[in-house]
Amino acid sequence: MHTPTHNPISWFEIYVDDLARARKFYEHVFQITLDALPGATPDNGGPQMLAFPMSQDHYGAGGALVHMQGLHAGGNSTLVYFACQDCAVEEGRVAQAGGRVHRPKWSIGQHGFISLVMDTEGNMLGLHSM
Repeated sequence: MHTPTHNPISWFEIYVDDLARARKFYEHVFQITLDALPGATPDNGGPQMLAFPMSQDHYGAGGALVHMQGLHAGGNSTLVYFACQDCAVEEGRVAQAGGRVHRPKWSIGQHGFISLVMDTEGNMLGLHSM
């Protein structure tokens, strides 16, 4: 068996039905600005994408909110965890951003703490902190 040269996830996409509503939710909860990805536009038959701030020099994967005709939000079985200093802080912003807390912050032992929340599109996401 060999030692991996990279982490298994290189990119994530969160599919949404209402891109403006989802943008408002994620920008409020994480206190960030999402930027449109050049070339990703519905007028060329592709999806409309808003990228999360990312850096190639840091741990973790980049990703985007995606709206594409024929692909709907919610009901999937993939869970994305967002890194937080204290997941209770972001969890506290969820309801006022139009989402809901599915399971509030709890300990996962030596691996820190997590919260499970639902966004405005019906997608569940995880919040993780040490």
